[in-house]
Parts: sequence; C-alpha cells; structure tokens
Amino acid sequence: MRIKEYLKPVSLQGAYNLVKNEQAIVIGGGAFIRLGDREIEKALDLSNLNLSFIEDKGDEIEIGAMTTLREIECSKILKTEFDGMLSKAVSEIAGVQIRNMATIGGSVFGRYGFSDVITPLMALDTYVEFYNLGRVPLEDFLESKSKLQDILVKIIIKKDGRRGKFLSVRNTTTDFSILNVAISKKANEFKIAVGARPLGAKLSKEAMEFISKVELTEENAKKAGELAAENLSFGEDLRASEIYRRELCKVLVKRGIMGVI
Repeated sequence: MRIKEYLKPVSLQGAYNLVKNEQAIVIGGGAFIRLGDREIEKALDLSNLNLSFIEDKGDEIEIGAMTTLREIECSKILKTEFDGMLSKAVSEIAGVQIRNMATIGGSVFGRYGFSDVITPLMALDTYVEFYNLGRVPLEDFLESKSKLQDILVKIIIKKDGRRGKFLSVRNTTTDFSILNVAISKKANEFKIAVGARPLGAKLSKEAMEFISKVELTEENAKKAGELAAENLSFGEDLRASEIYRRELCKVLVKRGIMGVI
C-alpha cells in the first residue's frame, strides 16, 4: 500500500467532508488494508476523534469505531454481557499484536467475509451509526452493496438479556476461520449467524424459525443445523471445500444451540 497524503482530521465534520468530497480512504486500524497492493491519494487517520470507547448506556452498549479488538477482548462489560460471546470471538483473531491494531470499525465497515467480529454482532440486536446516515441495523448495512461515503462512528448493541455462544474451526490457532457460527437466545427467540463461508456472515432464517417454535431438544438442535446447512450458500477456497463447510455448519449450529440452552 502506498499513501500520497496522510491526514488526521480533528472533527467528524472535517473527516466526513474529506470522504464525501475528496474520496479519502479511512484507514481504521490498518491491519488488513495495508496488505493490499494499492495506491491511496488521501488516507484518513481517525485517532484524534475520540472514537475509542466501550460504554454501558443501560439499555444498550456503545462501542466506538476506533476501539481495538484487544480492548473488546479485555472489556469487563463485554466479558459479562451475552455470556462474553463478543469478547471470546475477538480473542481468537490472529495474535495479540494484530488485535492491538485492528479496530471494530475497520472490521465492520470492511464487510470482510472471513470476519470473526461480524458473525457474533449479527447474532445480537446490533446497529451501526454513521456520521451522516445515522443509525441503521447491521444486517441492512451488510446487505447493501453500495459504496458508502460516510464515517462509521460507533456500533450499538441492545442489552436484551440474550445468551450467546460463538464457535469456530480453523486450521491453526492464528489462521482465519474455516467457518464460524454465533447463536443467541432471548426467551424462545433464537438468532443463528454463520460466517466465513467464506462469504460474509448471514442469518439462517429457516433454522431460526424452526428452533424458535419447537421443543429444545438435542434432536431439534441437530435439525436446525441441517436446515442452516441446506439453506445457506457455501464456497471453496484454500482453507476448505464447500462440502466440508456445509458439514461443519451442521455440527457448529447444533453445538451452539445446545450451548445457549
């Protein structure tokens, strides 16, 4: 990566103007964008905008876009809420050096298919807040294919008493996931997110509808895993085949459901 001009705006309005009017690129933590072979005319560093924070607002948790994955991993708030699902998920990403660099905003805004961050967020009641666009559901943002010229300010997670479980399989400890799954349960309502397919994380609506209406048994958890595997799409890359990922989905979804019940 080659940068022609490196900028550190001191206001969100200034940062937004640079993105909107001059097509500047927000660097975030720079953990993954630096690996690309590209030339960037204007690069934005948002570290002067006070976007690194994790705050309990009573009915929701707010996480600043520049909060590092290591800060999320070590947060007392996130180790407690949702059975520590988000904290555990980020603790499995690469090594501590990378987690000290990568930010949650960069991970979410990048919509990375391999992300271990997006999958647990999808299984929760999560919103993203932009400087200009405002607050939108995470799922809507991820499904949008348009290039958004805006500044991601924070991620908001509703505190609704959900239990959570994150599971992943990878070839080595510091490798990207072959497949990851996040399950949450609130009363009789389940959310089932499957990521690193190697496509981006997606909710399995069929499995969610089924398991939310039936008796919570191991057999029905197995059936939910099969529904997720049948109705989601999977691909092949250097880490695993489509068939292997589909089989992993069955097992991980079943284990996740049993974990939250």
